[in-house]
Amino acid sequence: MPDPTDPADAPGRADPTGPADPTGPADRTGPAARVTVLLVDDDPLVRAGLRLMLGGADDIAVVGEAADGSEVAALVAAHAPDVVLMDIRMPRLDGLAATEALRRRAEPPEVLVLTTFHTDEHVLRALRAGAAGFVLKDTPPREIVAAVRKVAAGEPALSPAVLQQLIAQVSAADPKGPGQAADRARSRLAVLGEREREVALAVGRGRSNAEIAAELYMSVPTVKTHVSRILTKLDLNNRVQIALLVHDAGESDRES
Repeated sequence: MPDPTDPADAPGRADPTGPADPTGPADRTGPAARVTVLLVDDDPLVRAGLRLMLGGADDIAVVGEAADGSEVAALVAAHAPDVVLMDIRMPRLDGLAATEALRRRAEPPEVLVLTTFHTDEHVLRALRAGAAGFVLKDTPPREIVAAVRKVAAGEPALSPAVLQQLIAQVSAADPKGPGQAADRARSRLAVLGEREREVALAVGRGRSNAEIAAELYMSVPTVKTHVSRILTKLDLNNRVQIALLVHDAGESDRES
């Protein structure tokens, strides 16, 4: 049956978009909607390449650079970027710890992880910490630019197939097995209402908002509202974390 509620827009954490001033903290009231980006990588050549690449996009502005995760908090406080493009391996504070710290902020930026190997188990930890996705360092420039735009719009920059590959790799290497994690995940999902659970399971299967709306006979704004409520109830940061929780519960292959 169609969902009787049809809110005009989705509140909450699922849609962190807005304009920004490229020379300072983000200004979300101005007419120009530019995505502001902080680059974090200990290799100055990588940072220079990323700055050049992103600088070619009219709607993206690089507001700062950091050579280590320990520098990130101060730069985020100074510039309030929409997206942090974060390397994983750095000498003092790695990108995993820096991501965890950022996502505990009251209004955190989105984090897009940079990595060399897409099978790196550290990527999965970064996603669990709240990163919205990852890109390989040898990804074509236009795809990196597109990934920055996606995470700024509250969408994961991660294909369902790659996510499932990462989960499968780490699960296979876990000698303790999935039992305890599954029990904890099912307990957390139990707090959701029926419609919220249906939406969560669809997110876990990698469905987009439009696909969920078609499957569950909702409007897209209603789906976005349910996603925001799920994030709030489960104290999660983004859709990737919903998908991970659904997988942990053993529900990712179950039809809603």
